[in-house]
Amino acid sequence: MSDDFDLLETNSQEKAEKVDVNWGKAIDQMKSKLAQEDDPESRQKILNATLDNVVDMAEKDRTTLLDAIKDLTDYQDEVGIMFEGFSALNAAEQKIIDDAVKRLERAKVELEDAKAKPDTWWNNLWGRKSKIRSAEEELREAQKQRDGADNRAKAMFQQRIETADVQTLLNELSFKSQAAIKRLKDRELEIKEVEESLKTAIVEASNNHTKALQKKKEVEAKLEEQYALLKQARQALEEVADKQSTEYSEALEKVTGLEQKVEELEGLKNAYTTLAASKDSFVHKHNLTIKVLTSLRSNLQTHRAKLKSDTDERLKYYDGYVVALKARTDQEFAAILEHLGVKTDEHIGETLAAMHTASAKARQEMMDNIPVHEKVMQGVYGSYAEALKDIRAKDAEIQQNFADRYGIDMKEIFDEYYKADPNAPAYGGEPAGKPKPEPNEDDLLG
Repeated sequence: MSDDFDLLETNSQEKAEKVDVNWGKAIDQMKSKLAQEDDPESRQKILNATLDNVVDMAEKDRTTLLDAIKDLTDYQDEVGIMFEGFSALNAAEQKIIDDAVKRLERAKVELEDAKAKPDTWWNNLWGRKSKIRSAEEELREAQKQRDGADNRAKAMFQQRIETADVQTLLNELSFKSQAAIKRLKDRELEIKEVEESLKTAIVEASNNHTKALQKKKEVEAKLEEQYALLKQARQALEEVADKQSTEYSEALEKVTGLEQKVEELEGLKNAYTTLAASKDSFVHKHNLTIKVLTSLRSNLQTHRAKLKSDTDERLKYYDGYVVALKARTDQEFAAILEHLGVKTDEHIGETLAAMHTASAKARQEMMDNIPVHEKVMQGVYGSYAEALKDIRAKDAEIQQNFADRYGIDMKEIFDEYYKADPNAPAYGGEPAGKPKPEPNEDDLLG
Protein backbone atom coordinates (compact mmCIF):
# COMPACT_ATOMS: atom_id res chain seq x y z
CA MET A 1 0.00 0.00 0.00
CA SER A 2 1.40 3.40 -0.96
CA ASP A 3 2.48 5.93 1.67
CA ASP A 4 0.14 8.60 0.33
CA PHE A 5 -2.99 6.55 1.10
CA ASP A 6 -5.67 8.83 2.51
CA LEU A 7 -8.60 7.19 4.26
CA LEU A 8 -10.58 10.41 3.96
CA GLU A 9 -10.36 10.25 0.19
CA THR A 10 -11.03 6.56 -0.25
CA ASN A 11 -11.27 5.59 -3.90
CA SER A 12 -13.93 2.91 -4.20
CA GLN A 13 -12.78 2.08 -7.74
CA GLU A 14 -9.36 0.89 -6.60
CA LYS A 15 -9.09 -2.88 -6.63
CA ALA A 16 -8.12 -4.37 -3.32
CA GLU A 17 -5.08 -6.62 -3.29
CA LYS A 18 -5.80 -10.31 -2.96
CA VAL A 19 -5.06 -11.66 0.47
CA ASP A 20 -4.19 -15.28 1.11
CA VAL A 21 -6.45 -16.46 3.90
CA ASN A 22 -5.39 -19.25 6.21
CA TRP A 23 -8.78 -20.94 6.32
CA GLY A 24 -7.73 -23.37 9.01
CA LYS A 25 -6.71 -20.52 11.26
CA ALA A 26 -9.88 -18.59 10.37
CA ILE A 27 -12.07 -21.56 11.28
CA ASP A 28 -10.19 -22.02 14.57
CA GLN A 29 -10.73 -18.35 15.36
CA MET A 30 -14.42 -18.68 14.53
CA LYS A 31 -14.72 -21.68 16.83
CA SER A 32 -12.91 -19.77 19.55
CA LYS A 33 -15.28 -16.82 19.22
CA LEU A 34 -18.22 -19.20 19.17
CA ALA A 35 -17.03 -20.76 22.42
CA GLN A 36 -16.77 -17.26 23.92
CA GLU A 37 -20.29 -16.35 22.86
CA ASP A 38 -21.91 -14.58 25.79
CA ASP A 39 -25.41 -15.41 24.71
CA PRO A 40 -25.91 -19.17 25.13
CA GLU A 41 -29.14 -19.01 23.13
CA SER A 42 -27.35 -17.47 20.13
CA ARG A 43 -24.59 -20.03 20.43
CA GLN A 44 -27.13 -22.83 20.57
CA LYS A 45 -28.88 -21.47 17.50
CA ILE A 46 -25.63 -21.66 15.58
CA LEU A 47 -24.73 -25.10 16.87
CA ASN A 48 -28.18 -26.57 16.20
CA ALA A 49 -28.87 -24.67 12.97
CA THR A 50 -30.89 -26.33 10.22
CA LEU A 51 -32.11 -24.98 6.92
CA ASP A 52 -35.51 -24.33 8.47
CA ASN A 53 -33.90 -22.42 11.36
CA VAL A 54 -32.01 -20.31 8.84
CA VAL A 55 -35.31 -19.31 7.22
CA ASP A 56 -36.53 -17.93 10.54
CA MET A 57 -33.23 -16.12 11.13
CA ALA A 58 -33.30 -14.62 7.63
CA GLU A 59 -36.87 -13.45 8.17
CA LYS A 60 -35.76 -11.83 11.43
CA ASP A 61 -32.99 -10.09 9.47
CA ARG A 62 -35.58 -8.87 6.99
CA THR A 63 -37.84 -7.55 9.76
CA THR A 64 -34.92 -5.76 11.42
CA LEU A 65 -33.92 -4.16 8.11
CA LEU A 66 -37.51 -3.15 7.41
CA ASP A 67 -37.85 -1.46 10.81
CA ALA A 68 -34.52 0.33 10.34
CA ILE A 69 -35.50 1.65 6.92
CA LYS A 70 -38.86 2.84 8.25
CA ASP A 71 -37.08 4.68 11.06
CA LEU A 72 -34.64 6.25 8.60
CA THR A 73 -37.48 7.32 6.33
CA ASP A 74 -39.27 8.96 9.25
CA TYR A 75 -36.03 10.55 10.48
CA GLN A 76 -35.33 12.16 7.12
CA ASP A 77 -38.56 14.15 7.52
CA GLU A 78 -37.45 15.40 10.91
CA VAL A 79 -34.08 16.62 9.66
CA GLY A 80 -35.43 17.95 6.37
CA ILE A 81 -33.84 15.47 3.99
CA MET A 82 -35.54 15.32 0.59
CA PHE A 83 -37.28 11.98 0.26
CA GLU A 84 -36.48 11.41 -3.40
CA GLY A 85 -32.80 12.07 -2.77
CA PHE A 86 -32.53 9.64 0.11
CA SER A 87 -34.53 6.59 -1.02
CA ALA A 88 -34.19 4.22 -3.95
CA LEU A 89 -37.49 4.79 -5.75
CA ASN A 90 -38.84 2.51 -8.42
CA ALA A 91 -40.20 3.80 -11.73
CA ALA A 92 -43.79 4.28 -10.52
CA GLU A 93 -42.74 6.15 -7.36
CA GLN A 94 -40.26 8.33 -9.21
CA LYS A 95 -42.88 9.12 -11.88
CA ILE A 96 -45.18 10.68 -9.26
CA ILE A 97 -42.47 13.17 -8.31
CA ASP A 98 -41.27 13.76 -11.87
CA ASP A 99 -44.79 14.46 -13.13
CA ALA A 100 -45.39 16.93 -10.30
CA VAL A 101 -42.10 18.71 -11.01
CA LYS A 102 -42.83 18.92 -14.76
CA ARG A 103 -46.34 20.25 -14.15
CA LEU A 104 -45.02 22.92 -11.78
CA GLU A 105 -42.32 24.03 -14.22
CA ARG A 106 -44.83 24.12 -17.07
CA ALA A 107 -47.26 26.16 -14.98
CA LYS A 108 -44.53 28.70 -14.17
CA VAL A 109 -43.62 29.08 -17.84
CA GLU A 110 -47.27 29.48 -18.88
CA LEU A 111 -47.82 32.16 -16.24
CA GLU A 112 -44.71 34.03 -17.36
CA ASP A 113 -45.85 33.84 -20.97
CA ALA A 114 -49.32 35.10 -20.05
CA LYS A 115 -47.89 38.05 -18.10
CA ALA A 116 -45.33 38.79 -20.80
CA LYS A 117 -48.03 39.89 -23.24
CA PRO A 118 -48.44 43.69 -23.23
CA ASP A 119 -51.32 45.06 -21.20
CA THR A 120 -53.17 46.51 -24.18
CA TRP A 121 -56.80 46.86 -24.99
CA TRP A 122 -56.47 44.41 -27.86
CA ASN A 123 -54.71 41.72 -25.80
CA ASN A 124 -57.20 42.15 -22.98
CA LEU A 125 -59.99 41.76 -25.48
CA TRP A 126 -58.52 38.40 -26.48
CA GLY A 127 -58.47 37.15 -22.89
CA ARG A 128 -55.08 38.23 -21.53
CA LYS A 129 -56.36 38.75 -17.97
CA SER A 130 -58.41 35.54 -17.93
CA LYS A 131 -55.37 33.60 -19.17
CA ILE A 132 -53.31 35.10 -16.35
CA ARG A 133 -55.93 34.10 -13.79
CA SER A 134 -56.13 30.61 -15.29
CA ALA A 135 -52.33 30.29 -15.27
CA GLU A 136 -52.16 31.48 -11.65
CA GLU A 137 -54.78 28.92 -10.64
CA GLU A 138 -52.87 26.17 -12.48
CA LEU A 139 -49.67 27.26 -10.73
CA ARG A 140 -51.36 26.97 -7.33
CA GLU A 141 -52.67 23.50 -8.18
CA ALA A 142 -49.30 22.42 -9.57
CA GLN A 143 -47.54 23.67 -6.44
CA LYS A 144 -50.07 21.83 -4.30
CA GLN A 145 -49.49 18.63 -6.26
CA ARG A 146 -45.73 19.06 -6.00
CA ASP A 147 -45.94 19.57 -2.24
CA GLY A 148 -47.87 16.31 -1.85
CA ALA A 149 -45.89 14.29 -4.38
CA ASP A 150 -43.27 13.24 -1.84
CA ASN A 151 -45.90 11.94 0.55
CA ARG A 152 -47.68 9.98 -2.19
CA ALA A 153 -44.43 8.49 -3.43
CA LYS A 154 -43.42 7.74 0.16
CA ALA A 155 -46.70 5.94 0.82
CA MET A 156 -46.14 3.75 -2.25
CA PHE A 157 -42.55 3.19 -1.18
CA GLN A 158 -43.55 2.15 2.34
CA GLN A 159 -46.21 -0.19 0.97
CA ARG A 160 -43.69 -1.73 -1.41
CA ILE A 161 -41.00 -2.43 1.14
CA GLU A 162 -43.51 -3.98 3.56
CA THR A 163 -43.29 -7.18 1.50
CA ALA A 164 -39.84 -6.60 0.00
CA ASP A 165 -37.23 -9.32 0.15
CA VAL A 166 -33.91 -9.02 1.93
CA GLN A 167 -32.03 -8.07 -1.24
CA THR A 168 -34.33 -5.11 -1.92
CA LEU A 169 -34.01 -3.91 1.68
CA LEU A 170 -30.22 -4.24 1.58
CA ASN A 171 -30.14 -2.24 -1.66
CA GLU A 172 -32.27 0.43 0.00
CA LEU A 173 -29.93 0.55 2.99
CA SER A 174 -26.93 0.84 0.67
CA PHE A 175 -28.64 3.64 -1.25
CA LYS A 176 -29.32 5.52 1.97
CA SER A 177 -25.68 5.06 2.95
CA GLN A 178 -24.53 6.54 -0.35
CA ALA A 179 -26.96 9.44 0.09
CA ALA A 180 -25.70 9.96 3.64
CA ILE A 181 -22.11 10.07 2.38
CA LYS A 182 -23.01 12.87 -0.04
CA ARG A 183 -24.95 14.67 2.67
CA LEU A 184 -21.99 14.48 5.07
CA LYS A 185 -19.66 15.76 2.35
CA ASP A 186 -21.99 18.68 1.62
CA ARG A 187 -22.20 19.45 5.33
CA GLU A 188 -18.43 19.43 5.62
CA LEU A 189 -18.19 21.94 2.78
CA GLU A 190 -20.87 24.08 4.41
CA ILE A 191 -19.01 24.04 7.74
CA LYS A 192 -15.76 24.85 5.95
CA GLU A 193 -17.38 27.90 4.34
CA VAL A 194 -18.69 29.07 7.72
CA GLU A 195 -15.25 28.55 9.23
CA GLU A 196 -13.69 30.73 6.54
CA SER A 197 -16.32 33.44 7.07
CA LEU A 198 -15.69 33.28 10.84
CA LYS A 199 -11.96 33.61 10.28
CA THR A 200 -12.67 36.74 8.27
CA ALA A 201 -15.01 37.92 11.01
CA ILE A 202 -12.27 37.38 13.60
CA VAL A 203 -9.88 39.52 11.58
CA GLU A 204 -12.51 42.23 11.17
CA ALA A 205 -13.49 42.06 14.84
CA SER A 206 -9.83 42.22 15.88
CA ASN A 207 -9.23 45.22 13.62
CA ASN A 208 -12.33 46.94 14.97
CA HIS A 209 -11.17 46.16 18.50
CA THR A 210 -7.84 47.82 17.76
CA LYS A 211 -9.52 50.81 16.14
CA ALA A 212 -11.89 51.18 19.06
CA LEU A 213 -9.00 51.21 21.49
CA GLN A 214 -7.18 53.78 19.38
CA LYS A 215 -10.28 55.97 19.24
CA LYS A 216 -10.70 55.55 22.95
CA LYS A 217 -7.16 56.84 23.52
CA GLU A 218 -7.78 59.79 21.22
CA VAL A 219 -10.98 60.62 23.09
CA GLU A 220 -9.22 60.27 26.43
CA ALA A 221 -6.53 62.73 25.29
CA LYS A 222 -9.15 65.25 24.21
CA LEU A 223 -11.01 64.63 27.43
CA GLU A 224 -7.95 65.44 29.51
CA GLU A 225 -7.55 68.64 27.56
CA GLN A 226 -11.20 69.56 28.08
CA TYR A 227 -10.98 68.69 31.78
CA ALA A 228 -8.09 71.20 32.11
CA LEU A 229 -9.99 73.88 30.24
CA LEU A 230 -13.12 73.21 32.32
CA LYS A 231 -11.11 73.54 35.51
CA GLN A 232 -9.74 76.89 34.37
CA ALA A 233 -13.19 78.08 33.28
CA ARG A 234 -14.74 77.15 36.63
CA GLN A 235 -11.97 78.93 38.48
CA ALA A 236 -12.45 82.04 36.32
CA LEU A 237 -16.20 81.88 37.01
CA GLU A 238 -15.59 81.83 40.71
CA GLU A 239 -13.29 84.86 40.45
CA VAL A 240 -16.02 87.04 38.92
CA ALA A 241 -17.36 89.15 41.78
CA ASP A 242 -20.48 90.58 40.15
CA LYS A 243 -22.83 87.71 39.53
CA GLN A 244 -25.19 89.95 37.55
CA SER A 245 -22.58 91.24 35.16
CA THR A 246 -22.05 90.36 31.52
CA GLU A 247 -18.60 89.01 32.41
CA TYR A 248 -20.21 86.45 34.73
CA SER A 249 -22.71 85.40 32.07
CA GLU A 250 -19.96 84.88 29.53
CA ALA A 251 -17.85 82.88 32.04
CA LEU A 252 -20.88 80.74 32.91
CA GLU A 253 -21.64 80.11 29.22
CA LYS A 254 -18.03 78.99 28.69
CA VAL A 255 -18.23 76.58 31.63
CA THR A 256 -21.51 75.16 30.32
CA GLY A 257 -20.03 74.62 26.85
CA LEU A 258 -16.97 72.89 28.24
CA GLU A 259 -19.15 70.67 30.47
CA GLN A 260 -21.22 69.74 27.43
CA LYS A 261 -18.07 68.94 25.47
CA VAL A 262 -16.74 66.81 28.33
CA GLU A 263 -20.06 64.96 28.50
CA GLU A 264 -19.91 64.17 24.79
CA LEU A 265 -16.33 62.97 25.05
CA GLU A 266 -17.24 60.85 28.08
CA GLY A 267 -20.00 59.29 25.96
CA LEU A 268 -17.57 58.62 23.13
CA LYS A 269 -15.08 57.15 25.56
CA ASN A 270 -17.73 54.79 26.95
CA ALA A 271 -18.89 53.91 23.44
CA TYR A 272 -15.38 53.04 22.26
CA THR A 273 -14.70 51.16 25.45
CA THR A 274 -17.90 49.11 25.02
CA LEU A 275 -17.19 48.57 21.33
CA ALA A 276 -13.66 47.39 22.06
CA ALA A 277 -14.95 45.01 24.71
CA SER A 278 -17.65 43.72 22.34
CA LYS A 279 -15.20 43.14 19.51
CA ASP A 280 -12.81 41.42 21.89
CA SER A 281 -15.67 39.24 23.09
CA PHE A 282 -16.66 38.29 19.55
CA VAL A 283 -13.07 37.49 18.71
CA HIS A 284 -13.18 34.87 21.46
CA LYS A 285 -16.71 33.73 20.48
CA HIS A 286 -15.77 33.35 16.83
CA ASN A 287 -12.63 31.54 17.81
CA LEU A 288 -14.63 29.15 20.01
CA THR A 289 -17.16 28.64 17.24
CA ILE A 290 -14.40 27.83 14.79
CA LYS A 291 -12.98 25.28 17.21
CA VAL A 292 -16.39 23.66 17.63
CA LEU A 293 -17.11 23.64 13.90
CA THR A 294 -13.66 22.29 13.13
CA SER A 295 -14.23 19.49 15.63
CA LEU A 296 -17.64 18.74 14.14
CA ARG A 297 -16.25 18.81 10.63
CA SER A 298 -13.47 16.49 11.69
CA ASN A 299 -16.01 14.08 13.19
CA LEU A 300 -18.18 14.28 10.08
CA GLN A 301 -15.14 13.64 7.98
CA THR A 302 -14.30 10.59 10.06
CA HIS A 303 -17.86 9.27 9.84
CA ARG A 304 -18.02 9.93 6.13
CA ALA A 305 -14.69 8.23 5.46
CA LYS A 306 -15.68 5.18 7.52
CA LEU A 307 -19.17 5.06 6.06
CA LYS A 308 -17.83 5.36 2.53
CA SER A 309 -15.19 2.71 3.07
CA ASP A 310 -17.54 0.41 4.98
CA THR A 311 -20.31 0.85 2.43
CA ASP A 312 -18.01 -0.30 -0.35
CA GLU A 313 -17.09 -3.34 1.70
CA ARG A 314 -20.64 -3.83 2.91
CA LEU A 315 -21.95 -4.06 -0.64
CA LYS A 316 -19.70 -7.06 -1.19
CA TYR A 317 -20.76 -8.43 2.19
CA TYR A 318 -24.42 -8.02 1.27
CA ASP A 319 -23.83 -9.70 -2.09
CA GLY A 320 -22.39 -12.68 -0.25
CA TYR A 321 -25.33 -12.75 2.15
CA VAL A 322 -27.89 -12.62 -0.68
CA VAL A 323 -26.07 -15.32 -2.65
CA ALA A 324 -25.96 -17.42 0.52
CA LEU A 325 -29.72 -17.04 0.93
CA LYS A 326 -30.25 -18.05 -2.69
CA ALA A 327 -27.91 -21.01 -2.24
CA ARG A 328 -29.86 -22.05 0.83
CA THR A 329 -33.05 -21.88 -1.23
CA ASP A 330 -31.46 -23.90 -4.03
CA GLN A 331 -30.21 -26.43 -1.50
CA GLU A 332 -33.67 -26.73 -0.03
CA PHE A 333 -35.11 -27.06 -3.54
CA ALA A 334 -32.65 -29.85 -4.30
CA ALA A 335 -33.59 -31.51 -1.01
CA ILE A 336 -37.27 -31.24 -1.92
CA LEU A 337 -36.60 -32.78 -5.32
CA GLU A 338 -34.56 -35.53 -3.69
CA HIS A 339 -37.36 -36.09 -1.19
CA LEU A 340 -39.92 -36.20 -3.99
CA GLY A 341 -37.71 -38.58 -5.94
CA VAL A 342 -37.34 -40.88 -2.97
CA LYS A 343 -41.09 -40.74 -2.33
CA THR A 344 -41.77 -41.43 -6.02
CA ASP A 345 -39.37 -44.36 -5.92
CA GLU A 346 -41.14 -45.60 -2.81
CA HIS A 347 -44.56 -45.26 -4.44
CA ILE A 348 -43.48 -46.96 -7.64
CA GLY A 349 -41.80 -49.71 -5.61
CA GLU A 350 -44.96 -50.11 -3.59
CA THR A 351 -47.03 -50.30 -6.80
CA LEU A 352 -44.68 -52.83 -8.40
CA ALA A 353 -44.60 -54.90 -5.22
CA ALA A 354 -48.40 -54.72 -5.05
CA MET A 355 -48.58 -55.85 -8.67
CA HIS A 356 -46.35 -58.84 -7.94
CA THR A 357 -48.26 -59.66 -4.77
CA ALA A 358 -51.61 -59.32 -6.52
CA SER A 359 -50.41 -61.50 -9.40
CA ALA A 360 -49.14 -64.15 -7.00
CA LYS A 361 -52.39 -64.03 -5.06
CA ALA A 362 -54.39 -64.33 -8.30
CA ARG A 363 -52.33 -67.38 -9.26
CA GLN A 364 -52.87 -68.87 -5.85
CA GLU A 365 -56.58 -68.16 -6.05
CA MET A 366 -56.72 -69.75 -9.47
CA MET A 367 -54.94 -72.81 -8.14
CA ASP A 368 -57.15 -72.85 -5.08
CA ASN A 369 -60.25 -72.69 -7.29
CA ILE A 370 -59.30 -75.77 -9.34
CA PRO A 371 -60.47 -78.25 -6.68
CA VAL A 372 -63.62 -76.21 -6.26
CA HIS A 373 -64.28 -76.41 -9.99
CA GLU A 374 -63.57 -80.11 -9.97
CA LYS A 375 -65.95 -80.59 -7.07
CA VAL A 376 -68.62 -78.65 -8.91
CA MET A 377 -68.03 -80.69 -12.03
CA GLN A 378 -68.18 -83.87 -9.96
CA GLY A 379 -71.56 -82.76 -8.74
CA VAL A 380 -72.60 -82.07 -12.31
CA TYR A 381 -71.33 -85.42 -13.48
CA GLY A 382 -72.95 -87.14 -10.47
CA SER A 383 -76.28 -85.50 -11.15
CA TYR A 384 -75.96 -86.43 -14.83
CA ALA A 385 -75.11 -90.01 -13.95
CA GLU A 386 -77.95 -90.16 -11.46
CA ALA A 387 -80.39 -88.80 -13.99
CA LEU A 388 -79.08 -91.21 -16.62
CA LYS A 389 -79.41 -94.07 -14.18
CA ASP A 390 -83.03 -93.13 -13.53
CA ILE A 391 -83.66 -92.88 -17.25
CA ARG A 392 -82.11 -96.32 -17.92
CA ALA A 393 -84.07 -97.80 -15.06
CA LYS A 394 -87.22 -96.29 -16.49
CA ASP A 395 -86.31 -97.59 -19.95
CA ALA A 396 -85.83 -101.08 -18.53
CA GLU A 397 -89.16 -100.86 -16.82
CA ILE A 398 -90.80 -99.74 -20.08
CA GLN A 399 -89.10 -102.55 -22.00
CA GLN A 400 -90.30 -105.09 -19.53
CA ASN A 401 -93.77 -103.62 -19.67
CA PHE A 402 -93.78 -103.88 -23.46
CA ALA A 403 -92.51 -107.44 -23.30
CA ASP A 404 -95.11 -108.40 -20.79
CA ARG A 405 -97.96 -106.72 -22.67
CA TYR A 406 -97.05 -107.32 -26.28
CA GLY A 407 -94.55 -110.15 -26.16
CA ILE A 408 -91.99 -107.90 -27.84
CA ASP A 409 -88.43 -107.72 -26.65
CA MET A 410 -87.86 -103.94 -26.50
CA LYS A 411 -84.25 -104.18 -25.40
CA GLU A 412 -82.94 -104.38 -28.94
CA ILE A 413 -85.20 -101.57 -30.03
CA PHE A 414 -84.02 -99.36 -27.19
CA ASP A 415 -80.41 -100.29 -27.83
CA GLU A 416 -80.81 -99.30 -31.46
CA TYR A 417 -82.53 -96.13 -30.35
CA TYR A 418 -79.60 -95.12 -28.15
CA LYS A 419 -77.12 -95.98 -30.90
CA ALA A 420 -79.01 -94.21 -33.71
CA ASP A 421 -78.45 -90.56 -34.76
CA PRO A 422 -81.31 -88.69 -33.21
CA ASN A 423 -81.34 -86.19 -36.09
CA ALA A 424 -81.41 -88.78 -38.88
CA PRO A 425 -84.83 -89.22 -40.51
CA ALA A 426 -86.54 -92.56 -39.92
CA TYR A 427 -88.14 -94.17 -42.94
CA GLY A 428 -87.97 -90.90 -44.84
CA GLY A 429 -90.07 -89.22 -42.23
CA GLU A 430 -89.25 -86.88 -39.35
CA PRO A 431 -86.03 -87.18 -37.40
CA ALA A 432 -86.06 -89.61 -34.56
CA GLY A 433 -86.58 -88.03 -31.22
CA LYS A 434 -89.11 -88.02 -28.62
CA PRO A 435 -92.28 -89.52 -29.94
CA LYS A 436 -94.70 -86.95 -30.97
CA PRO A 437 -97.62 -86.89 -28.58
CA GLU A 438 -100.88 -87.78 -30.03
CA PRO A 439 -103.31 -84.90 -30.29
CA ASN A 440 -105.38 -84.54 -27.27
CA GLU A 441 -108.12 -82.12 -26.92
CA ASP A 442 -107.21 -81.72 -23.29
CA ASP A 443 -103.61 -80.73 -24.14
CA LEU A 444 -103.57 -76.92 -23.88
CA LEU A 445 -100.05 -76.75 -25.31
CA GLY A 446 -101.11 -78.46 -28.59
